[in-house]
Amino acid sequence: MRLPFFFVLLILASLADAASAAGAQAEYRVGDRLSPAKSGATPAAVYKEIGWDALIPSGWDPQKAFKGIDLGTLRDSDPRAMEALQRLRETWENAPVEASLRGKHIRIAGFMVPLERKGEEVTEFLLVPYFGACIHTPPPPANQIIHVLASKPLKGIQTMDPVWVSGTLDIARSDSPLGTSGYRMTGEIVLPYSKR
Repeated sequence: MRLPFFFVLLILASLADAASAAGAQAEYRVGDRLSPAKSGATPAAVYKEIGWDALIPSGWDPQKAFKGIDLGTLRDSDPRAMEALQRLRETWENAPVEASLRGKHIRIAGFMVPLERKGEEVTEFLLVPYFGACIHTPPPPANQIIHVLASKPLKGIQTMDPVWVSGTLDIARSDSPLGTSGYRMTGEIVLPYSKR
């Protein structure tokens, strides 16, 4: 999915401290996405590998709310810019989900944003499509965030670590301080990301 120019500008505007926070994930830059696996094999051949675009219903147009607005002429102090930003937040928080994915056993690669920890173990996290999402940039649309409940606590996981998550996808809206998710998933298998 290509992001509209206005959304790219919003994302880039919020990146001032991203470089210093990259830490262990130095090979990724804010906005980077993961490549699909090179082979078609997935753990136990039970989970169908999908990409992030599969989570977006066909026909959804996130730019519809901005038709007729010349975003290039708006300044930060312009009340119309604040209105456009508010419209963007509402549009993304209420982004529709792909209902046909309910109950599907999927495998998807993304970046982890921990929500709940027990000591050093992560038990709950958001899975997002690009590096820096929810941390250094505004959250993606709700249909691009998966709230993952790990079936067992995960050790050695850090914020923005790239992972493969396999499990059963459900449609369930969740609000957190880091973003609104349109999907929930039981993370039955969580593995470090690799293209293999």
